[in-house]
Amino acid sequence: MNDIQCIMSTYGRNPVGFVRGAGTRLWDTEGREYLDFLSGIGVNNLGHCPPKVTAAIAKQAGELIHTSNLYRIPLQEKLARRLTDTCFADQAFFCNSGAEANEAAIKLTRKYMRDHGHPGRFEIITAINGFHGRTLATLSATAQEKVQRGFEPLMPGFRYVPFNDPGAVEKAISPYTAGIFVEPIQGESGVRLPDDGYLEALRAIADRHGLLLILDEVQTGMGRTGKFWGHQWSQAIPDIITVAKGLASGVPMGACLASAKVAASFTPGTHASTFGGNPLACAAALATLETLLDDGILANVTALGDHLHQRLREMAANHTMVKTTRGRGLMAAVELNGATEEVAGLCLNRGLLLSSQMGTTLRMLPPLTISPEEIDQGVAILDGVMSDLF
Repeated sequence: MNDIQCIMSTYGRNPVGFVRGAGTRLWDTEGREYLDFLSGIGVNNLGHCPPKVTAAIAKQAGELIHTSNLYRIPLQEKLARRLTDTCFADQAFFCNSGAEANEAAIKLTRKYMRDHGHPGRFEIITAINGFHGRTLATLSATAQEKVQRGFEPLMPGFRYVPFNDPGAVEKAISPYTAGIFVEPIQGESGVRLPDDGYLEALRAIADRHGLLLILDEVQTGMGRTGKFWGHQWSQAIPDIITVAKGLASGVPMGACLASAKVAASFTPGTHASTFGGNPLACAAALATLETLLDDGILANVTALGDHLHQRLREMAANHTMVKTTRGRGLMAAVELNGATEEVAGLCLNRGLLLSSQMGTTLRMLPPLTISPEEIDQGVAILDGVMSDLF
């Protein structure tokens, strides 16, 4: 076996390896430069190697990398305060990934129902084409056959309904229902936005039936849509949210945030994570959070997103193969009347990273620090590929 054959084949990897990154740009092993419109799938919100974050990581690595959650971790407490100050939540649980954060949300929902006199309520309603992770529980929550195939029997306790259909949610409720779990914007299925009033309708249904409303903000959190949290484009206040990708600028970290009433169901011994919220990850996350909020980056995302969407619409007007463009903030998609895999591959060959989703959609998640000129350059590359192919 050669070196790459020693890695389990869980990804269809492109034959490119990157060795250096700065801002929106990456360089491969041959020294070739690329524009990154994917940000490590929404992770590098501040671009590659943001100076304040890399300095914080280096400083912390020289002081203390890990202790244990058996002891107080001052940086974790500071991070929890700053994160909860951005939303409805009162308390945070830290882990290492989005899937782990969603596992925590599922467990917390079941435990909350048991603690409040409803031990039979364990089912959670999720939306078709949502994505919540690859662990057994989170792939069971993910209503996509391609994600679940081969891993049956799935974990029981999930019911699936169409996205953007509050009536279907209401019909799916049974005496066993504990919560409603959706993404504010469906990311993996091609940046599908909620209809106006959708999240508010879910909140009302949850209140009517005594359920918890859980929002997966793994991709939409940390400023991706132009507000700190994606649900803040609505008036809906959830009970639990999860976050991961943009949280620590590439240092693995996730979090589950909840109101104090709900969070009280996690007590010592009920849930844990050995590495979750260790000093190194917290230093990276704090520096990320402070840069995002204190340096005015979040305030500029909406304007940059408007510029990106306008350029994509202009490009789409010249190509009949484009079915539609959509998105919010710096979370964008171009849906084609045909396959996108070849388009994404040719864009990579010409120095632009983006991803093909669901076979017919191109997804873009550029750094929140991208410039208008870099947006123009990236869209021009896509425009050129479309012109050559169709």
